Amino acid sequence: MEVIVRNLHDQITEKQLESFFRQILDKLGIKTFNCQKLRSKGVATVTILDLGKARQFLKIHGQTQPGHKGFTSVQKKLYRLDRPIFCSKSNNDPDDFLLLTLKKEESDRYAASQSRKPKIVPGKENEPPMPRENKRGFDTSSMKCGQWTYVGSDLAFMTYFQDRRKGRMVFGYRSILVKLTFERSDEAHAFELPSQQVEIPYNSVQSFTVGPKSNPCITFLLAEAPKVFESLNTKSADSNGINLEAALQNLDLRRQSQTFTRKRITAINQAHEIVVAGCLCYRFRLSSSADVEAVQALKCFPEIPNSISWNTSAITRVSFAGQSTSLNAALTGTKYARMPFELKFQMQKLAQNGYLGPAKVVELLAVVSRHLEKHKATTVVDSVRSLFGQIPFPGPETEASDLSIETLSDLLIENQESILRSYSYSSRLEEQYDHIASVHKATVTPAGVYLYGPEPETKNRVLRKYSDFPTHFLSVSFLDEHGEPLRFDRQTSGADIYHERFKTVLESVINIAGRPYEFLGFSHSSLRAQTSWFMAPFILNGNLIYARSVIKDLGDFSLIRSPAKCAARIGQAFSQTFSSVSIPQDAFFTMKDIIRNGRTFSDGVGTCSPAVLQKIWEKYSQARGLKPTVLQIRFQGAKGVISLDTRLQGSALYLRPSMIKFGGTNVADIEICGAALKPLPMYLNRQLIKILEDLHVPAEAFLRLQADAVENLRMTTLSSINAASFLERNFIGKAGRIPWLIRKLYAIGLSFSNDNFLRNVLELAVLIQLRELKHRSRIRVDKGWTLYGCIMDETGFLRESEVYVSVQIESEVRLLTGNIVITRSPALHPGDVQCVTAVDVPFNSPLRALHNVVVFSSKGERDLPSQLSGGDLDGDLYNVIFDVNLYPKRLSRPADYDTLPPVDIQRPVEKSDMTNFFVEFMENDNLGLIATLHQIIADQKELGTFDPTCILLANMHSTAVDFSKTGRPVDFKTMPKYPKFRPDFQAPGPRVLIEKEVKFEEDQPVTPIENDELEEVATYGPPKVRYYESRKVLGKLYRKIDEHQFFEQIQEQSRAASLGAKSLVDRVWKYIEERVALIQWRHYLDFARDVKESYEDNLVNTMQSYSAHPAHFVSEIEVFSGSILGKNGAQSKRQREFSVDMKEKHERDVAYTVLCITQGEGDKSGKEALERSVACLYTASTTMRVRKKVGALVSFSWIAAAICLKEVERLPGPGVLL
Repeated sequence: MEVIVRNLHDQITEKQLESFFRQILDKLGIKTFNCQKLRSKGVATVTILDLGKARQFLKIHGQTQPGHKGFTSVQKKLYRLDRPIFCSKSNNDPDDFLLLTLKKEESDRYAASQSRKPKIVPGKENEPPMPRENKRGFDTSSMKCGQWTYVGSDLAFMTYFQDRRKGRMVFGYRSILVKLTFERSDEAHAFELPSQQVEIPYNSVQSFTVGPKSNPCITFLLAEAPKVFESLNTKSADSNGINLEAALQNLDLRRQSQTFTRKRITAINQAHEIVVAGCLCYRFRLSSSADVEAVQALKCFPEIPNSISWNTSAITRVSFAGQSTSLNAALTGTKYARMPFELKFQMQKLAQNGYLGPAKVVELLAVVSRHLEKHKATTVVDSVRSLFGQIPFPGPETEASDLSIETLSDLLIENQESILRSYSYSSRLEEQYDHIASVHKATVTPAGVYLYGPEPETKNRVLRKYSDFPTHFLSVSFLDEHGEPLRFDRQTSGADIYHERFKTVLESVINIAGRPYEFLGFSHSSLRAQTSWFMAPFILNGNLIYARSVIKDLGDFSLIRSPAKCAARIGQAFSQTFSSVSIPQDAFFTMKDIIRNGRTFSDGVGTCSPAVLQKIWEKYSQARGLKPTVLQIRFQGAKGVISLDTRLQGSALYLRPSMIKFGGTNVADIEICGAALKPLPMYLNRQLIKILEDLHVPAEAFLRLQADAVENLRMTTLSSINAASFLERNFIGKAGRIPWLIRKLYAIGLSFSNDNFLRNVLELAVLIQLRELKHRSRIRVDKGWTLYGCIMDETGFLRESEVYVSVQIESEVRLLTGNIVITRSPALHPGDVQCVTAVDVPFNSPLRALHNVVVFSSKGERDLPSQLSGGDLDGDLYNVIFDVNLYPKRLSRPADYDTLPPVDIQRPVEKSDMTNFFVEFMENDNLGLIATLHQIIADQKELGTFDPTCILLANMHSTAVDFSKTGRPVDFKTMPKYPKFRPDFQAPGPRVLIEKEVKFEEDQPVTPIENDELEEVATYGPPKVRYYESRKVLGKLYRKIDEHQFFEQIQEQSRAASLGAKSLVDRVWKYIEERVALIQWRHYLDFARDVKESYEDNLVNTMQSYSAHPAHFVSEIEVFSGSILGKNGAQSKRQREFSVDMKEKHERDVAYTVLCITQGEGDKSGKEALERSVACLYTASTTMRVRKKVGALVSFSWIAAAICLKEVERLPGPGVLL
């Protein structure tokens, strides 16, 4: 029931209203209700879920007549601040989705009350229950920013910046907020200056110390710089009392005239800006020493980091700016002029990323310089890189000696000795693979510039051309402090960060060890990842090569008048390409496009002769053995797809005008971006499921597919054979032969589930797939494929609405015939799904030579690709479904959006135009926001995706997709309003931890404390979202999966056989030892130790490189399984991208380790592979090195065991062959 509430104070907030009614409703047993302040002044509604109790409330507090007259007859009158409150039954029915939300909250509340598992926070097991009214806000008298240092052996706080303003520190639910305000007593300047706020997320706090009452200071050591904000006030000292500048900043015309209450800034002031990036230690002095005990008592709140009582003094020495200047002078001066840049980069990274102070790095430079006299530069560089995983965070738990120059020097020596021992068994990826380059990276955040790498990355045209100068190119990302893009916040303006901070970096240079890197360009994919290329000048053949000359050499872009279009054309040269193949210039031809009704049926597609394709097969390593007939390419100024045409003679490459984007270059190299190597699996997703539901595909079809997928995951842990097959299908542990190993262990009477590591690898892989099912509805369709749909029928055989689909699975060629469903992601419009007819072609047709592709007809009124989410033929992937259970019962006309012309600036495009566009794109790229809103509206509207609002959003999504090419962002004035309530399938999942094992963190909501300060802190994070149980198929799919229950079941299954088991590695060793008793292998022990060190060094580097921030490395289990765990549900887009790169890198490292063991020390025939593998297994099982920050690593044991068992199997005599 909805109750209307009148005569409230105009200034009352919804939170205050909720707090007022909670006390009253609680007495009636009403726990679930909703308060909403209406636009009318002094009016609100209270919606009560329980109809009977709502009537009881009105019987006691309600009135039947309006106003004061009716109030006199109220049984029990309500007052707030001496004002009477009028309550009566509303004439309106409650919002349906509000009622559904309240029902879900009531259900969740009951389930939480029945939970038998209290939340246990590590380190707080014995803490007393949390007091409801514990103090969480404290006054401060000053703030300091600096670093922990040591005076002798004593810990001390080194002050580099101080703000003496008074402040208010509040410990919120997810972060700490410190509000700093200006005080002006002069009446002539009585206006209020803007206050500033410093936000510190709890997950960035590395240590939290509290001083005694005699020194009442709170000190935080952080893993990342805090976020700094400034209030946007409109008061001023002018005659009108209005600050026009602030008022304009408040108003953002691009977002429905959004009025912001604050803005994000880089630092508090210029002095703070100098230190904010490198000084991650913050000290706040409490105004009252009596608050020390209250701060210490905060440990009872499970979300707040544990504090340590520790008294430390604060000291001030040389300024941080002075130290940084000294370091820069040392890196660029004559003293270390001969030091290679790769080493200087690592030394600057130590200071710039906050691992060591600049003064300490200057001292360490002298040490490193001496090491250069004894060792190769690569040895010293690698030894310094290893330091990043060894240097501890300074603080109460770290001894002064751990960070002394002597200790650091000893670590470098140990690293160098380890590297020298393993150099024969380690190789840089860029030396092993032609398509890999070692790329140095930087991340620009609101606070600073941080250095990373170098990391292996697939080459592009520029890196390939200037392959002798890789260190002169820098990959630069523009992100927030936690490594993700800046979050869109309706209360916070990010204009200063985008248009001042980021724009300034793009327009100037990034100086690294004396090298000035300036903006060069970006590819389409890197633009969406908010990453661009920078470069530093160098001399080549007597000529100075700098950014402008590199761009000029790529082609002629002078006729392009659109910044977005020009950037996209230049970006073709930055697309990652796996190989390049030269062809004679006279082998290149052009042919006409097929255009009808203003539509280009041949958009982006060309052909090549068998001779050209043969050259590509020989050079393109990924194609060997598979021989793809469809390739995605870059050639001169052209981009698109080429397919084999068996009718062409000699060397011939035919491209169409629609493929050629610019001219001005004559380099005849075909660069390979991708190929139709095999059919890819087809997965449903939420957008596609919703469209199919609206096209009358029954819910049972999706529920059955998901149930089968869940059951397959459940069966995975039931047997070794199932586990091995699962790992094999998902390409987990392929290079290390882990699936084979699990089968072999089973064959010799052992179970992989007796080993914690192997069991955890499997459980993590299963859990990640389960979360993909639950949180993304990523359901495998066995009767479906994902294929390159980038070929037009050059023979003219296919009629309108006909396609030719051929796939090659191993040596078997399969053709589809009959009715099929075809679509393309992302699909938001119901017309993005169409039914077509798959047909066979004559036996002698050239199309017969094509595999793993969809061939489209060149006939009809409109080309089919453009009907499917606006697709084309230049490399898009299409989904084909031949499962009759998923055939739509109705269809929709495809969308036909107006094509927006690119922004035309009426002059040649300059660098500043492209950097302006890069900034504008970062600020306005809201594809995810639109897609999420479309999902919510489609769930709430009866017509689903056919609803006019959803059709509008589909159109906006299409505009947002094209933004990168047109430069025209979505007009947010037309954006539908975000609903207050969301479907439950968008809710985050329970948090998962990886410690000694994979486990769920028990989720018990913290009891909310009625506190306006806490609510204010909460506004600095993601908004609180309320969910309802969706009645559509996506809600049903979501609720069918219980993560906790499923994971407990598979853990019980896998652990049932492991109860009481001893070390599995020891059992494998015993098995091996009995079979190699007469074989001499101990002379390989030094070899084994060195190979193990090399493998683990690479592993630690991977764990560090793909971590969110330096304090939290990716776990060994995640690296080995090839997936970074999404802690609260499915992986984020960035985590998925990182997982792919991480998996590729680790698989290459493992493959090389296997090669070293099987063919090491010049034994290419592998005659002594058994001896080496036995020594490696023995070493792995008997020596355990505990490394700082990552602990003991165990995966090498199983790589060695797999090789060893395989080699033992080759011994003459009886054995089990698999």
